[in-house]
Amino acid sequence: QVQLVESGGGLVQPGDSLSLSCTASGRTLSGFGLAWFRQAPGKGREFVAILTRTTAGAYYRDSVKGRFTISRDNANTTLYLQMNSLKPEDTAVYYCAATFAYGELYHPDEYRWWGQGTQVSVSS
Repeated sequence: QVQLVESGGGLVQPGDSLSLSCTASGRTLSGFGLAWFRQAPGKGREFVAILTRTTAGAYYRDSVKGRFTISRDNANTTLYLQMNSLKPEDTAVYYCAATFAYGELYHPDEYRWWGQGTQVSVSS
């Protein structure tokens, strides 16, 4: 079993920054493809950023490119999403996810393990 836990959400103003964290209980994140998804009111769950299993290549949704950064710490214990220049349209519940699969995976059903979600609210 892989239990993922997110933290770091909150209420901020447009232009502010937040850093989200995701950890796996009882094990490292080594050997997984990793991703952040989000779900906003009135919308389905959508891809935000991924790290591939083999190369750790990072890929981003167009609307967050240049503002968000996905990364892992050196010990592979924590996945991060650094979010800068936040906009009201970034408001959503954010989820981390993990998979054993290889490749550039952008769909929620390609990920086996999920965190509980953390709320990010951006408003003035």
